[in-house]
Amino acid sequence: MGIGGIGASTKRRVEIHPYRSQSPPLLHQPPPPPPQFSPAVYRAILLAAAVGLMYVVLGQSDSPPPQLPISPPSSPREDSTQTNLSPERESEASLFHMFKSEDLTSQKWEKDGNELELILRKASIEDRKTVIITTVNAAWMEPSSLFDLFLESFKIGNETQKFLENLVVVAMDQEAYHRCKMVHRHCFALTTEGVDFSGEAKFRSGDYLEMMWRRIDFLRSVLEMGYSFIFSDVDIAWMRDPFPRLYEEGDIQMACDVFVFNSTSRWNFPNAGFVYAKSNPRSIQFYKYWVAKREAGKHDQDVFYKIKHDPFMEEIGLDLRFLDTAYFSGLCEPSRDLDEVVTMHANCCTKLKSKIHDIRMVIEDWKNYKMGGPNKWSVPRICGVRKADLEKMKALARAAHA
Repeated sequence: MGIGGIGASTKRRVEIHPYRSQSPPLLHQPPPPPPQFSPAVYRAILLAAAVGLMYVVLGQSDSPPPQLPISPPSSPREDSTQTNLSPERESEASLFHMFKSEDLTSQKWEKDGNELELILRKASIEDRKTVIITTVNAAWMEPSSLFDLFLESFKIGNETQKFLENLVVVAMDQEAYHRCKMVHRHCFALTTEGVDFSGEAKFRSGDYLEMMWRRIDFLRSVLEMGYSFIFSDVDIAWMRDPFPRLYEEGDIQMACDVFVFNSTSRWNFPNAGFVYAKSNPRSIQFYKYWVAKREAGKHDQDVFYKIKHDPFMEEIGLDLRFLDTAYFSGLCEPSRDLDEVVTMHANCCTKLKSKIHDIRMVIEDWKNYKMGGPNKWSVPRICGVRKADLEKMKALARAAHA
C-alpha cells in the first residue's frame, strides 16, 4: 500500500503543457515607457525647477558664504555708522507699517491724483517726461538705514546727483512720509484715510504681499498719467547714469537677479526691483494684466515669472527687455567691472540688517575705486548666493531654453 492509502497500481497522470514562449506578465514584463512631454511642458518643468532653486537659494542667502568670512569693523568710522534699529525692525528687510484698505483703484483719487500729478510734473526730466520712483517704509527711512545709503549713492555716483531732482519717494506710512519731507523734496504718501498703521508685515506675509501689489498698481497709475518711470528699490546703489544703457526700443526693461542669455530672452531671471517703463498703451495694458493675474499668496514677481511667457505679451505687441547684470548688477550676480557698472542691488538678501551691511560696503568700494583703488568688489559678504547654486540655475535655464 502506498502512502495515503493509494495503491501502488494506481498511477497519477501528470499533464505536461507544451512550452509557451511568452513570459508571465507580472514577472518579466518590461517597464512602461516614460511619459512623453511636449517641448513646451518640458521647458516649463525645467523653468519651474530653476525658479524653485532660486527661491531656496534666496532663503539661505543671508548666511555668509564659507569663503567670505565677515570681518568686524576695523575703524571707529565704521563703528560710528552702524544702524541703531529697534529690535522688531532689524530682523526682516520688509518690516512695513502696513494698512488694510480697499484696492488702490477704489481710493479717492480726486485729491491724491491731483497732488501726485503736481509732484510728477515738478520731478519730471524735462525732455523725457520721465520720473524716478522708489517706495519706502518707516524702517527703511530710519537714520543710517537704507534710504540714507540710497541718497548717498546718488551724491557720489558719476553724473547721478542730478537725478535727485527727479526722484519721487512714495511713502507707505505716515512715519515714512514725515521723515521723507525732512530730507527730500518730492514725497508722496500712498495712504488711505482712516486706516490702521499699527500692523507690521514680514517678508512674504499677507500684508507684505498686499503692499507689493499696491506698488504695482500705483506704477500703473503713473503710466496712465502719461509719465514714464524708472522704478528703483531703495536697496539699490546708483553709480552711473542708467539712460545710456537702456534700450531705445524697449517698452518695459527690467534688471535681473541672474542674466543668462540676451536682452530679449524671457528665460532670464528678472527682478522687478529696477524697471524702466515707457508710458504707452502696451505698457499700461501689461501692468493692468499683471495686476489682474494676481494670485492669493503670490508675490508680484512670482506672477511675473508666469506671465512673461503668456501669449498676451505677443497679442499686445509688448517689447520686453532684460538688462545685463554686467551693468545693472546685484549681489546675486555681481558685476566684475566697476568701470562699467551702473547700479548694484542688494538682492538675494532678505534681512534689513544684512542689506544695510552689504550696501554700505558697496558704497565704500565705490569711493575707493573713484580714488584709484582696486576695480573689484569686496561684496557680497552676508548676502548673495554660492557660485555652485548660481551655475545650477543657469544650467536649468539653458536646458529649458534649448
